[in-house]
Amino acid sequence: MDGLTRSPRWERILLIWRRTVGVLRILRKNRMGMIGIAILTFFILMGVVGPAAGWWIFSLCNPNDVLSSSDPTQILKPPSWEHPLGTDERGIDVLSDLAYGTRNSLIVGFSAALITMVIGTIVGLAAGYYSRMADEILMRTTDMFLVLPWIPLAVILATVLPPQDSPSLWKVIVVIGITSWPMTARMVRSQVLSVKERGFVERAKSIGAGSGHILRRHVLPNVFPLIFANMILSVSVAILSEAFLAYFGLENPQSITWGLMLYHAQFFGGFASRAWWYILPPGLSIAFVVLSFSLLGYALDDILNPRLRRR
Repeated sequence: MDGLTRSPRWERILLIWRRTVGVLRILRKNRMGMIGIAILTFFILMGVVGPAAGWWIFSLCNPNDVLSSSDPTQILKPPSWEHPLGTDERGIDVLSDLAYGTRNSLIVGFSAALITMVIGTIVGLAAGYYSRMADEILMRTTDMFLVLPWIPLAVILATVLPPQDSPSLWKVIVVIGITSWPMTARMVRSQVLSVKERGFVERAKSIGAGSGHILRRHVLPNVFPLIFANMILSVSVAILSEAFLAYFGLENPQSITWGLMLYHAQFFGGFASRAWWYILPPGLSIAFVVLSFSLLGYALDDILNPRLRRR
């Protein structure tokens, strides 16, 4: 297609494609980033493919279906050929718990991080761009969430949010999301305060562009790389927070997660029986997933900051 006949939309698609290829090229040269992607890909495949196709490889069963999957004669059995990671307190294969727990833990991590990003971005954009009064109100609200102790706040919200009669996985996601956004809001606000003073924003105002147009087309694109990098790191924080809430019994026992596996191991005698095969898999899974997101964070620093690439 000739350059003179390309539409603006086609030009934007080509620009996005070139930037994506450039990012992938830089990421491919970053060893830590590739290691992080490899670890994360492994767990994503375990969570997505494992429960769907793993039953014919490892005889996986759904640990939530207690009536059909539990075996009282196989309680806390060590690893064997039949059960590569041993069994839990119900006689269910720990590998089944781990496969289904991986899916739920990643759902919690990504969903809570998305809520954190959305709330923090909206508050940060509004506080940084609009009037001083709006900035004061939003930042004082943000400071209130920052000074409140996270543990009591999360426990109270997990208790009072509906449904109050039973814990819910989605309630845990909402609790983590609405208690984790203040740092994102402050980070976005500081970046918006810098971007809105630049020349292209002043020129957009001079030709009559509205605030919504400027935020959508000029401010947000310049802030988004920082938001995306922060969201990547927020996923690991959300997974750790979910493990904490589940370990204290604030989660639906019918939705297996890594944190709930550790809670069951502690509550039903896994620690007392020294059932290491029941404790190490979820613990190491949490550690490796957090490590993978940390490595991805370093890689994003390399991509988003050109000065780091020249070192």
